[in-house]
Amino acid sequence: MSVRTKQWIAENMKKLMTKKPLDKIRVTEICREAEIERPTFYYHFRDKYDLVAWIFCRSAFETDILSIESAANAMNQMRRDYIFYKRAYEDNSQNPLWKYMVEYFVGRYTQEALRILGVQRLDTQLSYSIRLYCHGCVGMTREWLLEDNITPAETIVEMMFSSMPENLRKVYF
Repeated sequence: MSVRTKQWIAENMKKLMTKKPLDKIRVTEICREAEIERPTFYYHFRDKYDLVAWIFCRSAFETDILSIESAANAMNQMRRDYIFYKRAYEDNSQNPLWKYMVEYFVGRYTQEALRILGVQRLDTQLSYSIRLYCHGCVGMTREWLLEDNITPAETIVEMMFSSMPENLRKVYF
């Protein structure tokens, strides 16, 4: 039931974001649109930024981060929900989405590296490379979404993968 409620709130947030930017939406409006009480909203999310991050992370969780095809499919989905993702990425308020996304992907790549290497902790250089790569990929995804309506997602993902630092490439591929 909890995931269904979260999904319901998320769908209504997406509807609101087709009408106005994230910084102009209030939790009261989200609750009214979703026909829920404020305590229900706060039971599931800390704030509207947490909700938007949950929407992004839910989609990202289904993506195989080491597959060009899977990553391109995720980026194509972003293009299909263009207004939502554009408004989410444009927001530079107290909790900008890009920060959530960087931390999310750093965690995913770190866990994958730990699993592949069979270690409990990564060395400093590898951790730095993961952070650098994730900052770059999230930044370039944002730039692609906001400024580039021509380049296919597959091309962007291929460029990201080919720009991966060599020490990461050795771990993942």
